[in-house]
Amino acid sequence: MSDIFSTSSFIGRPKPVCGVSSSFPSGRSARRGAQRRDRLLRGLRRVALIALLAGLAPMAMRGATAATFVQVGYSTPQTPEATVSVAYPSAQTAGDLNVVVVGWNDTTSTVESVTDSAGNVYHLAIGPTTGKGISQSIYYASGIAGGSNTVTVKFSQAASYPDIRVVEYDGAATLDVTAGKSGNSASTSSGAATTTGANELIVGANTVATGFGAAGSGYTVRVVTTPDGDIEEDRTATAAGSNNAKATLDGSGPWVMQMAAFAAGSAAQDPAALSGLTCSSSSETGAASDACTVTLTAAAPSGGLTVTLASSSSAVTVPSSVTVASGATSATFTATATAVSTAQTATLTATASGVSKTFAIQLNAATPALTLSATSLAFGDVTENSPVTKTVTLTSSGTAALTVSGVSVTGTGFSESGVSTPLTLNPGATATLTVKFDPTTAGAVTGTVTVSDNASPATATISLSGTGEADAALSGLTCSSSSETGAASDACTVTLTSTAPSGGFTVALASSSSAVTVPASVTVASGATSASFTATATAVSTAQTATLTATASGVSKTFAIQLNAATPALTLSTTSVAFGDVDLNTPSTQTVTLTSSGTAAVTVSGVSATGAGFSESGVSTPLTLNPGSKATLDVEFDPTTSGAATGTVTVSDNASPATATISLSGTGQAASYEVQLSWEAPTDSTDPVAGYDVYRAVSGSTSYTLVNTSETTSTSYTDTSVADGTSYVYYVVSVDAEGNQSVPSNTYTASIP
Repeated sequence: MSDIFSTSSFIGRPKPVCGVSSSFPSGRSARRGAQRRDRLLRGLRRVALIALLAGLAPMAMRGATAATFVQVGYSTPQTPEATVSVAYPSAQTAGDLNVVVVGWNDTTSTVESVTDSAGNVYHLAIGPTTGKGISQSIYYASGIAGGSNTVTVKFSQAASYPDIRVVEYDGAATLDVTAGKSGNSASTSSGAATTTGANELIVGANTVATGFGAAGSGYTVRVVTTPDGDIEEDRTATAAGSNNAKATLDGSGPWVMQMAAFAAGSAAQDPAALSGLTCSSSSETGAASDACTVTLTAAAPSGGLTVTLASSSSAVTVPSSVTVASGATSATFTATATAVSTAQTATLTATASGVSKTFAIQLNAATPALTLSATSLAFGDVTENSPVTKTVTLTSSGTAALTVSGVSVTGTGFSESGVSTPLTLNPGATATLTVKFDPTTAGAVTGTVTVSDNASPATATISLSGTGEADAALSGLTCSSSSETGAASDACTVTLTSTAPSGGFTVALASSSSAVTVPASVTVASGATSASFTATATAVSTAQTATLTATASGVSKTFAIQLNAATPALTLSTTSVAFGDVDLNTPSTQTVTLTSSGTAAVTVSGVSATGAGFSESGVSTPLTLNPGSKATLDVEFDPTTSGAATGTVTVSDNASPATATISLSGTGQAASYEVQLSWEAPTDSTDPVAGYDVYRAVSGSTSYTLVNTSETTSTSYTDTSVADGTSYVYYVVSVDAEGNQSVPSNTYTASIP
């Protein structure tokens, strides 16, 4: 950088903004963030350098023997993206060369396509070349179309930190040789490749984890992307021979560097040619329509491009031709298939300019089929003369229409309805068959539904089963819990042998203990087999048993509930609190949770603390906590003298035991100090700043000493070597890459207590 800095250049004064802290920070120095975040901070430092590079790289005259640079654009999304578009700043000139550099910060994503709005065809020059967590590829299009243009890069997934650079050159045509390497250092190199002609355009590009330092010897930088710090550079190799693209970085880190050499001259735009024929489906059954597409290698010329079409089978018809519109790269048409009786293959053929593409469609014969949603129905217990119905869905699941010719049922009490035969169901259509069980006598019954159709096999059967039951009777009484402590509610249920008749079924209820109350009765609704009610228990002082009784139509059922006496209990979240080291006269507080963990309310009658510097708060006594309730006790340590201290918090309550204790410990210590300095980077410097030096003197002295052991690149510094009761004076100087220092900044005085 000797051509940029001079020993007499003025760097500018930093502007410090300083402060003093009396608390220990969690770390003595800042930690570096992610490398991409660092680049954002470096962006301001590059502004002057990029401007300088632009000034050192004037555009060559178009039309010269060697290729010339025309224009450049780039995009650097700072979030993962699957698609990135970059517009050329100005309209392009027909016949020129487009170079697209694609960099990204992972090795799992891949480039699916590179296209542009002008319809140019892009070819892969080199890549992907991968390094430690980074990848890069170079694409190109020769003999491009003129006019405004936007390049779009599509990845296989959202790529991390994509960095897309698009460059236009005049006077370059075909790709000659390429080279690419990766590494982890402060300089990048593509490796060598031997060019075969004179005046070849050598394009170099890198993707890096740090930032740009300087271009390779003889190379002109066309862009340094912000904030990523990735470059595209070029030079002209006047004679055939070994070439290598190089560049230095602003720090050591992972990198990928590639080079692509293009022969001088011009090339016609890639002509549009037939590249593919596809259809939405490669297999059809019965009559169907298939959406098909022909695609070209490039945009169709003015007037469009006509593609002739043909089918190898009369069962599939296509148009005689389809035209790809001017500027488009594809066109669609419809292939119409008719039903066939035997399986066969139809091959579609698309032809244009002597190029043919084919697509095979498998034609399958259509056959009827029947699928039942269930092949068996179990009705379970059904009360006499209280019919129950179930349904079965009939689905035409074949590829031809299904005809149901008949439905029949066997078995006492079973019948069917809902399907009138004959019934025709097209493929995918459904019908609902209803089966009823209406027993007239008690006992198990079986039966069968038979469905006759034109599928194979010709019949489908549904097995039936059910049990007829006599009128409903009380069968059981249960509650959710057979043991209760204190006041509680118990969910109870009465059950019947079968469904309740019309009007419902009433069950009388009773309790043997006044400590448990129940409703006088509960009614099971018509058609239901159970009903619920609530048994409410009150707290008892002695253990006892309450028996619940349910009675209906001379049948009784009982359920016993054990009632337990409630007792208070207190639980502490911790029985010891250690405060560790605490600065003198700087109170530290910790909390302890008091929980009523018994079955009766606990009453806290008193809380007291002993020990020098220890105190308690937060709990006003007397305090009553119902079972499950909590209270928070605050314990504070505020030492006034150095050294270890111990103490105790005593909680008095009505539980057993009557007191609970919390042991306390802590150590008082004198406070430590540090001085935290910060300043603003100079804005009036003609030289880039490489770093800063911090100087300090004791107040009243003119003898300043360098505090930092090495230049800091940050605009802040923490001095941890200060002494209590002393005042210090600080100033800062900025330093360039050759070690030249600016004049001192204004001073700042910090007084340590």
